[in-house]
Amino acid sequence: MTATRFTAACVQMRSGRDALENRDAAVALVREAADKGADFVQTPEMTSLVERDRTSLFDKVGPEETDPTLSALREVAHERGIVVQIGSVAVKEGDKIANRAFLIGQDGGIIASYDKVHLFDVDLPNGESWRESATYTGGNKAVLAETPWGMLGMSICYDVRFAALYRALAEAGASFLSAPACFTKQTGEAHWHVLHRARAIETGSFMISAAQGGLHADGRETFGHSLIVDPWGRILAEAGTEPGVILAEIDTGLVADARGRIPTLKNARPFTVETASAAPAKRAASA
Repeated sequence: MTATRFTAACVQMRSGRDALENRDAAVALVREAADKGADFVQTPEMTSLVERDRTSLFDKVGPEETDPTLSALREVAHERGIVVQIGSVAVKEGDKIANRAFLIGQDGGIIASYDKVHLFDVDLPNGESWRESATYTGGNKAVLAETPWGMLGMSICYDVRFAALYRALAEAGASFLSAPACFTKQTGEAHWHVLHRARAIETGSFMISAAQGGLHADGRETFGHSLIVDPWGRILAEAGTEPGVILAEIDTGLVADARGRIPTLKNARPFTVETASAAPAKRAASA
């Protein structure tokens, strides 16, 4: 019988330009979470490296097989007997980089990986400009991964703005969803909380999202506020902007209750979109 109760933790980081320093920080925080009783620990997007200079980024990353953060956290998962979700690491894929998340089992084995589907290309009013598609290759598969407590729907950061992805994951069997992130401060202040609460409410699922927070060595400022949200949209745990660990008790049995009360997944119906045009205005008859 599948267990339904577990303790989830989000590790909030402020990753910099040194991959080995970031690895050591992640290992220490994941161990701290395990010491506090976490069964499932999630790290943020770009756990291994936050580096906006494209040339420097390519110099510092390699293929999945040699990534130091992935190998270290696989060891920690096995050592502590916990499930670890790496929000993402940067790994080389030809002439671009994959923004890739991993779910690691209690034995240290890789259960699943997920490449971020939606890429953040935007010009912000404050002058910031982001072109993820210039550096990163987007994924094309949604990923549902098995855990001891039910199915996890994996996503990364900007994906959280695309509701159809989470509906598809919930309809496929996900009880809890994740969007570990490196959200900018400006967009995070505007939308981070409401997006997470909306995705939880729409699907009747838990949302668990670790985040980067604070001013990074490469000059970017991220929002932080790692979140754990229940299927009713209530925030169970929230971080501030500093690195650290938050924890919450999860009962995936509450998912069936929430979906029973508001059965949007069952009640959805197919529809078409019809465009109606106004009839030309009639001219008044002349006398």
